[in-house]
Amino acid sequence: MNKKGQALVEFIIILPILLFIMLAILDYGLLYYNKTKLENIITEVSKMYNNNEPEEEINNFIKSNDKNLKYTVTIEDKYTNIKLYKEHSFITPGIEKIFNNNIIVERKVYNE
Repeated sequence: MNKKGQALVEFIIILPILLFIMLAILDYGLLYYNKTKLENIITEVSKMYNNNEPEEEINNFIKSNDKNLKYTVTIEDKYTNIKLYKEHSFITPGIEKIFNNNIIVERKVYNE
């Protein structure tokens, strides 16, 4: 009996599944890293809004951290809603059906 041939066939059958799982773990890690990065940026932006910094300075701060970052500001009664979002591209094929392509982070700032 040829056991080496059998092991090779089993490895070839398992290899695509193993690669998919490894790439999915890598994608999730990158997604988590980018979301954490956006959380840190929005914390600084909310502090800038609290200190009544000029809009141009806030825009320059956001663009200096990430050029692909987009943001919206909605002023309500007592709160200002700041939303940062960025499109994330996945490495693993088909994983975008599970996760959303956009990373969205929101923060509400109390208007004094």
